[in-house]
This record gives sequence, C-alpha cells and structure tokens, in this order.
Amino acid sequence: MTADFFAQLHRAPDVEAPELVAVDATDRLLLDEAAAALALAGPGEVAVVDDSHGALTLGAAALHGATDVRVAQDALVGERALVRNAERTGLTGAYRSAPLAEVGTGARVVLVKAPKALDALREIAELVAAVAAPDVSVFVGGRVKHMTHAMNDVLRESFDDVSATLARQKSRVLVARGPRPGPSSFPRSRQHAELGLTVCAHGAAFAGTRIDLGTRALLRVLADMAPAAGTALDLGCGTGVLAAALASARPELRVLAADQSASAVASARATAAANGLEARIDVVRDDAAETVPDASVDLVVCNPPFHVGAAVVTTAADRLFAAAARVLQPGGELWTVYNSPLRYRPALARLVGPTRVAAQDPRFTVTCSTRRG
Repeated sequence: MTADFFAQLHRAPDVEAPELVAVDATDRLLLDEAAAALALAGPGEVAVVDDSHGALTLGAAALHGATDVRVAQDALVGERALVRNAERTGLTGAYRSAPLAEVGTGARVVLVKAPKALDALREIAELVAAVAAPDVSVFVGGRVKHMTHAMNDVLRESFDDVSATLARQKSRVLVARGPRPGPSSFPRSRQHAELGLTVCAHGAAFAGTRIDLGTRALLRVLADMAPAAGTALDLGCGTGVLAAALASARPELRVLAADQSASAVASARATAAANGLEARIDVVRDDAAETVPDASVDLVVCNPPFHVGAAVVTTAADRLFAAAARVLQPGGELWTVYNSPLRYRPALARLVGPTRVAAQDPRFTVTCSTRRG
C-alpha cells in the first residue's frame, strides 16, 4: 500500500526536472521512525513542518491514521502541491494549514523536513518548544550529507534530549524530546552602515541578515535602473533588501516586493518597517508575481534562484523571467543577476526582450532586458 500511495503524489505546480521527485527517502524514513508515535497521537496532535509536496502530511493520515494534521510550509508551491495531492488521494479534509508559530500547538508528534540553514531549524525548534505538549516527540529528517552535529546542538537549545536514528538510504532522523519553552529569537536584524539599511530575517530567509553577493551586484547599479520609472517590483524579494534600497533612494517609486516563501515575506515586511519604509513598500506572498496585473510595472529587479534542492536547474529562473515579461509595461526594464557560467542572456532575450550586459566579472553577470513593445 505504501508504494501505491506514494506513486499518486506529484510535484506540480513546483519545478519539474528528471532528478527531482515528489517523495524522497527522507519522507519515507521520517514516517517509519515516527510510526509508533503517530499510532498513539489523537486528533490534532500531529504537526508537520516544511512538507515538500505533501508526502509527510498525507502519509501520516493515509498510512498511520493521523487526523486533523496541522501543517506549516514555507514554500507556497509546496502548499499548492499538498492541496493537489490531497485532492488526488481523497484526503482533502485530513489536514489544515497553520502559521509556523502556531502549527505545534498542543502537538505530541511533529515531523520536520530538515532545512539546510541552522537558523531555520533554530526558529522551528524555538516555536515548537514554546507551544507543543510536554511529551512531544519531534522528528527531524534530512539527507545525511546535509546533516551536521551543529543541528543536534541547535535542537538542544530548545529540547532536553536529542538522539539520532540509524541512517537509511542516505537519510537520517534526529529525535528531540523534553521541550524547554522560551521566547523566539526571530526575526533578527543587522545594520549595514555602508548601505544605510537595516536587514531583518526570519530563520528560513535566504542569506539571513547578510546581503549576498548577487544582491550587492545589483545594488551597485541601482542608480542606472529605469530612471523614469514610477513603479518597481522586487521579484523573489527574499529579505527585501532591493525593495528597501529602491524605496530609500527613489522616493517617487511605488515599490512592490513579492516572494513565495512565507519566511521571506515576513522578513521583507520587517526590513521595510525597520527602515521606516512600511508605507512605501507593499509585500505580497505569491508565486512568480501571479497577483501583479499584466503590464503594470516599469521596473523589475530580480536575483533569481538557480538551485532547487541540490539540483542546479534553470526552470525556476525562467519562470521568473517570464513573469517579469508579463508584468512589465512595453519599454519597461528587468534588471537581473546570475552566476556568469549559467549564461541566462539568451533566455532573457527570448522571454523578455533585447538584453545587454550592464556589469560582469568571472562570478556574476548583471543584465538589463527591455520589454518588447
């Protein structure tokens, strides 16, 4: 039954590629290691954090009898994949979505797909420990190559007992028990005096309170971007650094920031507020600017992802480039940055319009693409 059930699950609408799957060895191991605890859990006592595409949530319900499962997913496409997979398997009513801060309320079993960033794990641990049942068991699973002893240390900051299971198919599970409730240390903030900006970040936000090198490359050419623009979109905004820099430098701009990550959206809102720009920047959670009307923006800035999990794929960036083309007015500009070896320029010219290199070094290329009329 297990294999037949998992065969029904798909990644859509998430990025598809031959090396990407909807159910992986970590999902299977987590459900197996938690089987005994799941069997004892009552309605509403199972929580899931960062279920990639629904395997953990729906597997807990279909294979282990869990009911009223609560789930918090950072990625909007993950939420939507879960919805589709629940419909496909007849399990639409088996779960309900909840914010990360509330998902563990009263939970006795929590299944977590381990994030790569230690701060993301730290925020999950803090929030779950603060609201879960005293006898909660938290199962954190990931690929062995991505799991470190530092993860054990992070969990021990919020739980008394942390142990590791045996590895299977290159995956491992950490089990944390004995929650120690305390305040959350997120969002964190950092002043960047050289830019005159304060950056705020929740645990799962890309780069945290740092400003990554790709964003810095775009910041260096900020003054050259569409000088007559009245509207700007920070597409895939992360912590909102580009949105805040544009709003701060150009008071005439109406700035929108969009990202599909719940952590990124919360971080961008906190960054805007920390810089006194909350009235100037609208932050939305959506997928590839789907809530932004066609031909409504003069300038789009984008530092796109080029990794999906451990795979290097161009599909995610291509979707953002196509979204930029849709929302830009004719003659509007898309400014983007990417690793120079990826050579995105032909795709930008095809999807958006004439594309020129504005800055380049061996590591990063910054381009400006003008939307065709």
